This record gives sequence, structure tokens and C-alpha cells, in this order.
Amino acid sequence: MTLWRFLFLLFLFPSFAIADEATRPLTPTETRKAFLQLLDRPKVDPDVKEGPGIGSGNQSTSTFSFASEKKADGTIERVPVLVVRPATAKKYPVMIVLHGTGGSKEGVKSWLIDLSQRGIMGVAIDARYHGDRSGGSKGSQAYVAAITNAWKAPNKKMEHPFYYDTVWDLWRLVDVLEKRDDVDPKRIGMMGISMGGIQTWLAASVDERVAVALPLIAVQSFRWSLENEKWHGRANTIKAAHEAVAKDIGEPAVNAKVCKALWNKVIPGILDRFDCPNLLPLFAGRPLYIANGTEDGNCPIGGARIAIKAVEDAYDKAGAKDRLKVSIAEGVGHKVTDEQKKESLDWCVKWLKP
Repeated sequence: MTLWRFLFLLFLFPSFAIADEATRPLTPTETRKAFLQLLDRPKVDPDVKEGPGIGSGNQSTSTFSFASEKKADGTIERVPVLVVRPATAKKYPVMIVLHGTGGSKEGVKSWLIDLSQRGIMGVAIDARYHGDRSGGSKGSQAYVAAITNAWKAPNKKMEHPFYYDTVWDLWRLVDVLEKRDDVDPKRIGMMGISMGGIQTWLAASVDERVAVALPLIAVQSFRWSLENEKWHGRANTIKAAHEAVAKDIGEPAVNAKVCKALWNKVIPGILDRFDCPNLLPLFAGRPLYIANGTEDGNCPIGGARIAIKAVEDAYDKAGAKDRLKVSIAEGVGHKVTDEQKKESLDWCVKWLKP
């Protein structure tokens, strides 16, 4: 909108002009800036603490943790990290691997081993309220409880455990990895499965330090799923949280209205400015591998195709179609096929290895 038009509308129709400016589409630069600002919080010293290392043949396994943020209650949020790398000492390319809902860093260790065998350091963290960060709860219990608590909390005191807080942890993880003596800071990639894949496209799209990204069974459109009554799979991954919202807003059962209320509060912007079709195209120019299935209830293919089309258009415009690969498995639900896993590992080698 031109300044003249904005001032003219503001003079004649003040509320219309303001609303028009507030809801206009953002440019890629504005989108990146807006998402970084939305999640921003004071940085703390990472205070890296190394854990024990175990050598085994031609690879080594180790752990460490780092401080990610100082929370509202004054406690320091620490992130536990699992590392598997080749045993020879040098600088390695790195692939961060993220687990799905109810999983843990140990659950993706096989991926880390496969990467290490290909000369790439594999790194995994526990997402917020998962694994060693679950307080002893099993599966996704702590995660669902945290999302429910965020829904009920006043806006100024709420957390954003549904994706966003882990995205912040990922940005701080890249800070830490960049400073390690055994890491090539120009060759840091990120991949994730399901929830971890969503966190991948959220984190990597706006962080230009991420050189390669692989969101697996994760690309979708949250908005499309609501508008087309395909929200069920995503809602059922954290069903109890959605049921709590239904009760609070007087709905007889979980429905699109319930999903919209919860998502707008706990993952603000996910239905518009920060939905996958708007955010993932920001990765254009960097190597990107996308894997989906045609029968995936959690990532309905209709919404996925909208996001993929937006990405393809962005890569075409950037003259980088050779850096994009899309795999759609026919007749496959919410799973990474053996062929997609092989392609993923090959993609990492192709674009991360010197």
C-alpha cells in the first residue's frame, strides 16, 4: 500500500485503513523478521556441560546439555543433546535430527548412526516436555499437559510448548554447534519426523545458518486442514488438550472451532502468516527434501500439495529447482518409507559432505 493511499483511507475510514495494513501479506523479509520477533526472548549463556563419551569402533557417542532460556519463574531451561560422530578427530558437517510426538532423542539414534557412517555428525535433542525433559512422564503425557496449561494461562505468563519453544531451542542449539571445534559451521543441516519435521520447517525457514533441511511427513497447511475438515489427525496427536479447550469454550466435542481457538493461542500465526505455504518458501535456494504420503491423516495431502506448490514456485523463481526434491508415497499414511529414508540420507551426503 502506498503512503498516499494509506493516509487517504485513514482519513475517510480509520478502522478500515488500519485493518487493511495489519492483514496485508508480508514480504519474505518481513515474514522472517516477524517470526523471529514472535519467538524472541532474552538469550542466556549456554553454559555447555559435557557428558560422558563412549567410543565404539569407527564412531563415538556422547552427550551434553546447554541452557536455552531463563523462564518466567526464574528457572533455567536446559536442553539435553545426543551426539554420534565418526571417531576420527576433525571438523564434521552436522545433521540435527528431531523426533516426533511422544518420542525422544534416543528414538532417532539409528538415524544418527546412519549419518555417522556416512561421515556426518548426527545430533538429536529432546523436544520440550519429551524424553529427559518430561519430568518422568511417559510418551506425550507431559507435552499434552503443558499445552493444556498454556491454553489456560494468561497470555503474558504462558509458554508455547506446541512447536514454538522447541524451535527457540533449535536456534540456540545452532549457536552452540557453531562454536564446537569438531563442527563445520557452514554445513549444519536439520531434519525431523512428524512433529520434528514441523519444527524443522519452522526453525530452518527463517534461520539462514541451516544449510540443508528435510521435513519428513510434516509439510502441510494448518489453515487448509481447518477449512476442509481435515484437522482430526493433527488434533488427535494431543487429544486431551483439545478436549480441555472444547470443555472451556462450551463445545460438545472437539471440532474445527476448538482447533482454531487452541492453535491461535498456543501457536499464533500458524493459520496464516506462519503456515507452511507461507514460511517454507523462505528456504528457497538451499537444498530441501520433502517427504509425504497420500494417505497421511496428520498431514493431509490436499494441504501438503498447497505448501509444496508454494515451495516449487519459490525454487523456480530462485533458479534452484535442482536443490529441491519432493517424494510423495502413494497409498502411504503417516510414516517414512524405507525408500524415503534412503533418499533422505543420500540427500544429506549430497549436500552436506564437502
